[in-house]
Amino acid sequence: MPAVSKGDGMRGLAVFISDIRNCKSKEAEVKRINKELANIRSKFKGDKALDGYSKKKYVCKLLFIFLLGHDIDFGHMEAVNLLSSNKYTEKQIGYLFISVLVNSNSDLIRLINNAIRNDLASRNPTFMNLALHCIANVGSREMAEAFVSDIPRILVAGETMDSVKQSAALCLLRLNRTSPDLVPMGEWTARVVHLLNDQHLGVVTAATSLITTLAQKSPEDFKTSVVLAVARLSRIVTSAAIDLQDYTYYFVAAPWLSVKLLRLLQCYPPPEDAALRSRLTECLETILNKVQEPPKSKKVQHSNAKNAVLFEAIALIIHHDSEPNLLVRACNQLGQFLQHRETNLRYLALESMCLLASSEFSHEAVKTHIETVINALKTERDVSVRQRAVDLLYAMCDRSNSKQIVAEMLSYLETADYSIREEIVLKVAILAEKYAVDYTWYVDTILNLIRIAGDYVSEEVWYRVIQIVINRDDVQGYAAKTVFEALQAPACHENLVKVGGYILGEFGNLIAGDPRSSPLVQFNLLHSKFHLCSVPTRALLLSAYIKFINLFPEVKGTIQDVLRSDSQLRNADVELQQRAVEYLRLSCIASTDILATVLEEMPPFPERESSILAKLKKKKGSSKLPDLDDVRRSVNGSTDHAENTEATETVSAHSFTDKLNLNSTPSSGPSLLVDVFSDVSSPAATDMSEEHFPRFVCKNNGVIYENQLLQIGLKSEYRQNLGRMYVFYGNKTSTQFLSFSSAVTSSDILKTQLTVHAKTVDPMIEGGAQVQQILNIECLSDFSDAPVLSIQFRYGGTLQNIAVKLPVMLNKFFQPTEMTSQDFFQRWKQLGAPRQEVQKIFKAQHQMDSDVAKAKLLGFGVALLDGVDPNPANFVGAGIVHSKTTQVGCLLRLEPNTQAQMYRLTLRTSKDSVSQRLCELLSDQF
Repeated sequence: MPAVSKGDGMRGLAVFISDIRNCKSKEAEVKRINKELANIRSKFKGDKALDGYSKKKYVCKLLFIFLLGHDIDFGHMEAVNLLSSNKYTEKQIGYLFISVLVNSNSDLIRLINNAIRNDLASRNPTFMNLALHCIANVGSREMAEAFVSDIPRILVAGETMDSVKQSAALCLLRLNRTSPDLVPMGEWTARVVHLLNDQHLGVVTAATSLITTLAQKSPEDFKTSVVLAVARLSRIVTSAAIDLQDYTYYFVAAPWLSVKLLRLLQCYPPPEDAALRSRLTECLETILNKVQEPPKSKKVQHSNAKNAVLFEAIALIIHHDSEPNLLVRACNQLGQFLQHRETNLRYLALESMCLLASSEFSHEAVKTHIETVINALKTERDVSVRQRAVDLLYAMCDRSNSKQIVAEMLSYLETADYSIREEIVLKVAILAEKYAVDYTWYVDTILNLIRIAGDYVSEEVWYRVIQIVINRDDVQGYAAKTVFEALQAPACHENLVKVGGYILGEFGNLIAGDPRSSPLVQFNLLHSKFHLCSVPTRALLLSAYIKFINLFPEVKGTIQDVLRSDSQLRNADVELQQRAVEYLRLSCIASTDILATVLEEMPPFPERESSILAKLKKKKGSSKLPDLDDVRRSVNGSTDHAENTEATETVSAHSFTDKLNLNSTPSSGPSLLVDVFSDVSSPAATDMSEEHFPRFVCKNNGVIYENQLLQIGLKSEYRQNLGRMYVFYGNKTSTQFLSFSSAVTSSDILKTQLTVHAKTVDPMIEGGAQVQQILNIECLSDFSDAPVLSIQFRYGGTLQNIAVKLPVMLNKFFQPTEMTSQDFFQRWKQLGAPRQEVQKIFKAQHQMDSDVAKAKLLGFGVALLDGVDPNPANFVGAGIVHSKTTQVGCLLRLEPNTQAQMYRLTLRTSKDSVSQRLCELLSDQF
């Protein structure tokens, strides 16, 4: 930039600023500002034309007054006039004023755009930079529409100066963030990627930031950047500091560019080319090796720069998850940081090791640091570091160390910060259940958990322990004995009373043979806690009492006296009064057989995903988006690591089931307010998003929709004619989404073929947070259409509407079927009618790869049958499509012709509409 000459000092501005600073009161300041505004207004309206210097000075004063918090309603035209000046300082002040004060809806936008266009065409690099900075600072949609076609041209033009290229790249990045739909690179893509080869590292740095953002939106268009990024990274990490003297920061070569290149590579899977992959591995090994070298400077800037590159390299190693040697080395390096004196390094090491623990290659290496992590849990002064230590212990836990880790977490729980106690309780409960070989240990752990941190034990935790005890006969007697002993403590937490009341009501007979736990002793022990409990717990205890009448007839009179007392029959609480009256009447009039039938032991609960795990996911979603990040990493392969969760079955109604709320549906209260207070103006029509729909034909997990505000991820599972879909809504902004609602709609025909029940979703999503919604799906008959997920929310005062086509296809209800060769051909002949067979010959749309084709067919849902087709290159599969009304058997044969780059697909089913639909879905995948 040109130096400001001595005459540009603007003495009048300096005097004005000095006067403002010398004001003794707010009133004096306002008086001085009003005087100056009157003077400036008179100068602008005067007959005498002002020269450029005077305009600049007065515009500067207006800008200063605005920055002090006062409204400015004039001077805009004078600032626009400064843009036509040929003096740098005058033009600079004009652009500065416009960037700060001019509204994107201003009437002056057209004049401003003309001035900017003239400067962009001027070939003067200083003027071009000022114009580009102004476009980026304003960043309005109007400016994007005006200049989005010019900026890429400037960026890739051979005669453009390096400094202008940098500004153009960053300006385009800004416009892509504000108006991504207006920045279609198209013909410029290859030339923008080629900027990674530019000799000027400043241009490369700016271009890398732009390409990384664009690659996240359109990875296929920018995949050629991987080769250039690896080459550039290799040159940086292998170069001597003297080679990159201008970009060496405290003896670290181009650390910012290195970090950006490593981040760009995380948008893609590991390179398939062996030479390129080897070169990238060498780069990562070199970065890991440099950390072991003695530091070249003792200053903190040196270590910060070196560690920034290291942690980004480790993030790339974890993302690729394909090099066992690198993963173990990364783990060992992070292990050294666990004992570093710098708190931030310990925090980052723990956070990165949480990700490493999920890799099969490095899990064992992470486990070797268990003692260091436990020590950090006990000694760290920073609560955020202790929380990361808890996360790492949870991630590294397996059957070999579960008892040690659970014991340490329970020990820490007694002194843990209140802010993280609930999360630790959930994690202990999950680990105890997941790795419980001996369920007596599980019962002891949960009761210990309630004793230590009863206030933080949510309902989901004690619901879960009761479900497990009821479902496992071998632990019921031990559970009854243990809770009986625990209830004898003088002070018991209410959650322990709930567990004790439920388990003794069901299984108290298993310990009634011991005189120390006779039926009367059990009843007196429970009833001694009755007056200390809340209404819901008292209701549960009354249910336990009526169970006792069935189990132990000898205590019937004692319990009836309690139920008959005024404190129960005339209780102020309607629920308790009703239970006491009904239970008393039931015990008086019902015969022994009827009583035994009505009060029989609870049946086993259906197996399902742990509600504790769902609660932990929801709780973690408030701080980050782990699930969507995992889904995004599926670019490297399938992410089918989800728990095998069956569709929830209806539990029969029972007096205890009400207390467990197993059949309750969440209240949809807040959604009513959304309708009442929403804008009367109807939102604009929404385009249907079908871009990612075909990708889900052969997979169940992934990101179905993403824009600059919202990311929607899916995780689905199907069994026979039932399905469950978890929808994750991620807020990518730092601003709340208000009045958030979603609804699933289907055509009239589809409603008769497919039912989708959506649970309510939180009406508010915090900035950077994620919420989950569950959709329960049932296939009634074969179908070809798909339901639509409609989302509506308010962001920054604007109503947003999004419609996404849900990937619920007929093949999702496939159950693979194994068959012998003889059975297959027999069935093939039976399905030989013309309407039962559909055949399609089509050109291969993707590279023909046997392993990929096999994976797609398995993902489609069929069982692949080996040795059936005489030609080993062909694929033969079988399966059954389940619906509520029918089951349709399906046989398929896929014949690839690599020479002609063609496929022949043949399907035979007992229903022609099923054959047609399955053929359409599958043929589009090859």
